Amino acid sequence: MQTTVLSFENLHNHGELFANLFRARKQSFIVEKRWNLPEALDMEYDQYDTPASRWIAIHDDVGQVYAGIRLTPTIARCGIYSYMIRDAQRGLLTSLPTDLLYDAAPVDPQCWECTRVFVLHNTPQLIRRRVHAFMVEAMVKSAREQGASQLIAITPANWPRWYGRCGLDAKGIGPVIFIDDGDYQCVQIDLTNKMH
Repeated sequence: MQTTVLSFENLHNHGELFANLFRARKQSFIVEKRWNLPEALDMEYDQYDTPASRWIAIHDDVGQVYAGIRLTPTIARCGIYSYMIRDAQRGLLTSLPTDLLYDAAPVDPQCWECTRVFVLHNTPQLIRRRVHAFMVEAMVKSAREQGASQLIAITPANWPRWYGRCGLDAKGIGPVIFIDDGDYQCVQIDLTNKMH
């Protein structure tokens, strides 16, 4: 199993991996979860897939993607859009409620947003724990390399059960809200204890 952090600067070094990640996102979010999201060329994408973002792929040695994550700085801008949680709060996204957060969404170079987190359903049970461990390690390392001291994310509302097991220091920063297929909550993940 391998972890690759993709960016617009390095995706040419990784063959089909970037496209495979977006194909896996389609499988996870459109096919498996039945979310109404944009797609083209058998890939899921949205307005936040810009050069400002980073994408983490957990995959095998031939590019079969098991899991993925997108990281976007909260200072990102592309036309009228910034980042998903903030744009939802600003009423720009009809697919998400505006009351995701208790306070105003952060705009801070040390805070990045974590979205499009998935593990494909067909990932073998035998390796799922390793996949989760690889995801957490890559997410923290990549965010720290970008200068982040915290992450914000929309995550399933049962996050307290497994964030601690993953070694993540997190707190809820918004109410539990039913979205599409379940209860979700915005969380803030503190990376300051992961400085080294």
